[in-house]
Amino acid sequence: MAEHDIQMDDPDVNAGQTTESGDNHSIYLAEESALQHLNVDYNDDADSALGGMTTQTSTMSVNSSIYNYVEENGRTYHRYKNGKYLIPNDEAEMDRLDLQHQLWLYTLHNQLFTAPIESPKNILDFGTGTGIWAIEVASQYPSSRVLGTDLSPIQPNLQVVPSMTHPWLVLMQTSVPPNCQFEVDDFDDEWNYSQTFDLIHGRTMVTCFKDPLAVITSAFNALSPGGYLELQDMVIPLRCIDDSIDGTRIEEWANRTLAASRAMGLCWQKSQYYSQYFEQAGFVDVVEQHFQWPINRWAKGAHMKVLGSWFMEDMSRALYSVSVAALTRGAGMSRAEVNELVDGARRELHDNSIHAYLPIVVVYGRKPDPAVIH
Repeated sequence: MAEHDIQMDDPDVNAGQTTESGDNHSIYLAEESALQHLNVDYNDDADSALGGMTTQTSTMSVNSSIYNYVEENGRTYHRYKNGKYLIPNDEAEMDRLDLQHQLWLYTLHNQLFTAPIESPKNILDFGTGTGIWAIEVASQYPSSRVLGTDLSPIQPNLQVVPSMTHPWLVLMQTSVPPNCQFEVDDFDDEWNYSQTFDLIHGRTMVTCFKDPLAVITSAFNALSPGGYLELQDMVIPLRCIDDSIDGTRIEEWANRTLAASRAMGLCWQKSQYYSQYFEQAGFVDVVEQHFQWPINRWAKGAHMKVLGSWFMEDMSRALYSVSVAALTRGAGMSRAEVNELVDGARRELHDNSIHAYLPIVVVYGRKPDPAVIH
């Protein structure tokens, strides 16, 4: 099995470490990739690397009734299959997901997917969230047909709103192309699509999956021969290149949230096994890529500083939304206790002496085509 780093023209740009199929040491490779690409910047300077960054929101047309969402702890959650997914679906969360979309684009150097497929005709984006990925891939491939599915038929705000705290953060309007549509669906149910797909995409699903292998197998069966599945995800929990995270509220927040999710019978740590699941499902030419999101601007290099700035904003918003349901339902904490923990962790996000990061993994694989000899 080969390992290599993708070389880019800009030496500051971390393109991630790519691994071909057959490797059972995803965490080891993720940590090796981090050691290669993350170095502490002890002379942090101005924010010149942040110029020109924008976020985009999107809208979608859903041929489904609008549900009365469940309200809890000041947030709203999906009504369809109530309680299955622990992260909100309200406007604040939609804005965060659209912001995170830009973080993914910057991580992948403006690629919506990395699988080596040139002109996919039928594309599925399961767990589509706000639909922004589906909308952009439909715009990029106007001859394709794109379907996005999710438990929530959510539509983000289309106003152009500059951020008061980050002048470089501006919400832009995006329209829905005619070749893109959305459906309310649960990817854990049986997949009964009327057509097969050339590309299936899922992003940040690690907190959603009950049985990743079952979903990956469903995707395999729904692909056309020669089609690709690509999963882009986080490798939870946070890591640190030294011991600077020890004893912090950020560490406490992460540990308590994971423990609470486990108490509810959930496991948010299966993304490290995606490559193995792909191979078990029957995929070939499985490739695993590793990236890193620093929690702030502590890492050297312009590319890493932009990633750190984006992820700091993303995580600042996610601290409450990702954990409040788990901590109140699974750990019995009050909303006030969650707020106190989150406030402490959020303050620490601005501390560049905490050298923590979130490992990121992208895995894709091809469904064999019996008619083609490779």
